[in-house]
Amino acid sequence: MRTTLTISLPEDLSKDLDSFAEATGRSRSQIVQESLRRQLASTQFHSLRRQLVPKARAAGFYTDDDVFREIS
Repeated sequence: MRTTLTISLPEDLSKDLDSFAEATGRSRSQIVQESLRRQLASTQFHSLRRQLVPKARAAGFYTDDDVFREIS
């Protein structure tokens, strides 16, 4: 199922999007979908990280090396 979303863009951003779409051979829609997926994934990652870092620190994990040492 697909849903249509209409957004307004400032003229400069619209021109940049058009140029990028042409340069990459993708549609504006494809670029916006990919960008939105990345933004949502990044937001979810940072949210989970904020929740987990205090728990990791309480367990003695402060760096990536601490984690790698534990699982190796």
